[in-house]
Amino acid sequence: MTQQAAAAGGKNKVFPSADEALKGLVADGQTLAVGGFGLCGIPEALIAALRDSAVKGLTVISNNAGVDGFGLGQLLSTRQIKKMISSYVGENKEFERQFLAGELELEFNPQGTLAERLRAGGAGIPAFFTRTGYGTVVAEGKETRQFGEHWYVMETALQADVSLVKAWKADKAGNLLFRKTARNFNPACAMAGRICVAEVEQIVEVGEIDPDQVHLPGIYVDRIVLNAAPEKRIEQRTTRAA
Repeated sequence: MTQQAAAAGGKNKVFPSADEALKGLVADGQTLAVGGFGLCGIPEALIAALRDSAVKGLTVISNNAGVDGFGLGQLLSTRQIKKMISSYVGENKEFERQFLAGELELEFNPQGTLAERLRAGGAGIPAFFTRTGYGTVVAEGKETRQFGEHWYVMETALQADVSLVKAWKADKAGNLLFRKTARNFNPACAMAGRICVAEVEQIVEVGEIDPDQVHLPGIYVDRIVLNAAPEKRIEQRTTRAA
């Protein structure tokens, strides 16, 4: 067996397209964890392929829902999402319209709490206590407990049927490197999914990535798809007057 095959467990993780990478994985009613922050570090090709798959009734865990017509905003336009578990949703008018009309369920989370719920899901920790949100609507219906001088809210872990993440570079075993702020939610989303599909800009041979540089081990990644030239749209462009 070659070094590459041994490192990948004998399984070819590289798929020829985003559509092929999702084939046989996504289905109606699933829960998906989708990486990214705003439009930074989102798996653009995988989201488009998910839209084209026409699966519906999805619960999507993601920091936000993209913008109108791009990122996860595409899935809101096609009514494929029934519930969002999110932190920030202020950039999407269709999201706002659907939520206010009672057409979209929403579970709000403080941003750090959302990240920790995903991390806990990947680590096999069922729940944890946090001071964040105590005494607010975030704590309604949740267990609270006092530790020392402070009160805490119990938050449950998040897990997904499928995770869709975006990395900068992968080797053929699925070891991933992220760039800059794209590293924030992507690793946690990847670990929280029972199956993880990674969209990357570069794919190299096993051994070409220094082990000390690996941000997410390939054991968490089941499928890889190359998108060498993503659009990387800027969410809000701000310039100064000449």
